[in-house]
Amino acid sequence: MADNKTKSTKLSVAAFIDAIKDPARRADAKVLIKLMQSATGEKPRMWGPSIIGFGSYHYKYESGREGDMPLIGFSPRKAANVLYGLRGSSDSDAQLAKLGKHTTGKGCLYIKKLADVDQHVLGAMAVKSVAAVRARSPR
Repeated sequence: MADNKTKSTKLSVAAFIDAIKDPARRADAKVLIKLMQSATGEKPRMWGPSIIGFGSYHYKYESGREGDMPLIGFSPRKAANVLYGLRGSSDSDAQLAKLGKHTTGKGCLYIKKLADVDQHVLGAMAVKSVAAVRARSPR
């Protein structure tokens, strides 16, 4: 079975943020760090070369595949900020309806600019998702 490519690393979060060329994307990343740190009570860590994650949990699928992932996290990509783990609560669809301008993928939330969304709703989504994951996967 293949190893999970997304693993916690010792890379510097500050250096990663400082290397973001777009000043608006860099500013959004700093706000997302504060929001996610507040929601988890965890310090940011790099997961792989481009994901900033907060906390961790262990998962194990029926197939036998298992590993560790951040509770929540994000990656400031060129096209949009990609947020991971914010759709884990039972009312996430209702929260998304209140969020503002965004798109979704299989498990991700894409936000081009934080100014386009309600940050209070985003924060509430983060808190609820973290609580749901911690309830399912206690350490």
